[in-house]
Parts: sequence; structure tokens; C-alpha cells
Amino acid sequence: MELIPALDLLDGAVVRLHQGDYAKVTRFDLDPIAHARALRGRVKRLHLVDLEGARTGKPVQHALLSRICDAFGEGVQVGGGIRSLETVDALIARGVSRVVLGTAAVRDPALVDAIAEKHPGRVILAVDARDGRVAIEGWTETSDLTALDVARRFAALDLDSLLFTDVARDGTRGGPAVESTAALARDSGRRVIASGGVGSLDHLQALARAHDIFAVVVGRALLDGAFDLDAAITASAG
Repeated sequence: MELIPALDLLDGAVVRLHQGDYAKVTRFDLDPIAHARALRGRVKRLHLVDLEGARTGKPVQHALLSRICDAFGEGVQVGGGIRSLETVDALIARGVSRVVLGTAAVRDPALVDAIAEKHPGRVILAVDARDGRVAIEGWTETSDLTALDVARRFAALDLDSLLFTDVARDGTRGGPAVESTAALARDSGRRVIASGGVGSLDHLQALARAHDIFAVVVGRALLDGAFDLDAAITASAG
């Protein structure tokens, strides 16, 4: 299983939200560009979330994202407020390797089709679940669809992977949703990236033992120093 460090960006700073709540923000004294440069060559991917974009529906931190891509190199994946093909074109032109689409999968399936057709293998479909239902609009709304419903809707597309987050676990470090993440991978037939709740090396090992899970995104636990990057990479390898 591959380890993917994550940085959530708000007002140009690295932050974490508790269960997606913008009123519960933790800010980190961390230069995202220097951090990306330090990760270069140590991991294959870096996961970025434009929280301003997720909240407003339009990415607003393009310049910062571009500088982070320059610092990290190939392998940056970006999500947050991506609602048009033009936005995807602009992000890829700035060096982004993969885009993460969440709300668009529910609100505008035709857009997902168009992006995946133009940029095959470069779309990650985010399925963020709250009480079994997919959350959208920066987790401020909940749809009637399950994660598997969304995966099946786009079964014919050439996607990179699915990114599954249990919203109730995100930012809590209380443990990942191992069973539901592995079940989504088995039932959808897709590569699935786990996200949310990782707080210990035991959590990473539990995900790795599931075997069906392709990768894991880890944010707060690394930023808080719950474990270091090398130990996390080793634990994720199983």
C-alpha cells in the first residue's frame, strides 16, 4: 500500500479541519512549498486540497498550487472546487498530475465524463461518506447516493482511482474505516485510496493488511508528529 502525505490549504496556510468543519480549523506553522520540496523523491504522490475552492466552488489558490508542483515534481494530486473542464486544463498546465473530483460526480456527471475522456487516467473520484451517504459541496451537504452508487455510475471511465473518506473520522486520528474502504475496492473493482482517521502506525498496518486498498492519504498524524514519514512508509508497505 502506498503512502500519500496530504496538505490542506486555506488562505495560503497549511491547516486541518475537524470532520470538515470550517469553524474548527487547526493551523500549522509549515511552509507548504518547503515541505513539498522535502518530500520530493521520498513519496510518489502528494495530495493537496484547496479548502477555499471546496467551500466556494471555484479554485482560488492556483499560484500556490503551481509553486508546490514545481517543488515536489511529478505526482501532485489536487482537489477542491474543481467544477469545469477549463479548471482541470489550467491545473494540469500548471503541473498537477491528477485532479480529484467530488461534488461534480453528483452534481454534473457529464462533466466527469468529459474530463476523464480528455485526461484519461488522471481523474481521482472522491467519494466522501457521512453515515453511508456521499457528502458534497465541501462536506456541507449530503446527497442520497452511496459511495458504491457513485463508483458504479462511472464504471466505464478510465479513472486513476477512487478516494474514499469517512467524514466522521477525518481529522480525528481515531482510526480509519478499514472494512468499508476495502469493501468499496472489492465491490467497485477500482483502486481505492483510503483517507480519514489515521492516527497511529497500527492504523496504517491495519489498512495494509486489508490488501484490497491501493494507498492511504495521511495528513494530520504526520503534521502533528504522531509518527515520522519513514516509519509511516514502512508500516504502509505491510
